[in-house]
Amino acid sequence: MRATSLTVAALAAALLLTACDDGGAGDGKTQDSKADSACVGELAVEFGPANAAPAAGDTGNVPVTVTNRSGGKCVLTGLPTVEFDAGGTSTSVAADEAAGAVASTKTTLVKEASTSFTLTYVRGEEGGSKSLAVETVKVRLPGSGKTQSFKWSYGDVALKSDGKAPDASVSGFQRNGD
Repeated sequence: MRATSLTVAALAAALLLTACDDGGAGDGKTQDSKADSACVGELAVEFGPANAAPAAGDTGNVPVTVTNRSGGKCVLTGLPTVEFDAGGTSTSVAADEAAGAVASTKTTLVKEASTSFTLTYVRGEEGGSKSLAVETVKVRLPGSGKTQSFKWSYGDVALKSDGKAPDASVSGFQRNGD
C-alpha cells in the first residue's frame, strides 16, 4: 500500500510541475505574448461583491478580480494601488505585510485567466470622528496609468490610531482557479 501511495504522490507532483509550465514553444516565448505590462490597459477589473463588515469594529473583505481580456499573455509586476475617496479627499490604502514582502512579484495571466487581490477594512462608526466616510474606491493596476473608480457601499472605514490612515490593507495578487 505504501508503494502505491508514493507512486501516486510522485505522479501528482509531476503533473503539478507540468501545470506550471509557461506554455512556451521551447524557447520560453509564446506567439500570443505581449511585452511586459503593455497589455494592462486591456485587463477587466471587477470590484466585489464583498463580505461586508456588519457593524463598527468588524472586519470586511472586498475581492477585486482582474481578468485578462487582451487576447495574449499579460504580466503584472508589483502590487495594485488602492485609494479611498471621501468627499474629495483621497487616502492611500497600504499593502498588508505579506504583500509588501512580495512587492516585486510577477503575476502572469494567459488569455482569459484571472487573478484577484483583497481589500480588507475595519468598519468605522457612521459619521464618527475616527472614521472615513468613503464614497469611491480608486484602483490602479501595476504598470498602468489608468485609475478605475468604484462606488463604495460598505459604510464608513475606521481610521488607525494616528487618526489619518484608514484601517485597511490590500493583499498581493492571488492565483484564481487551478
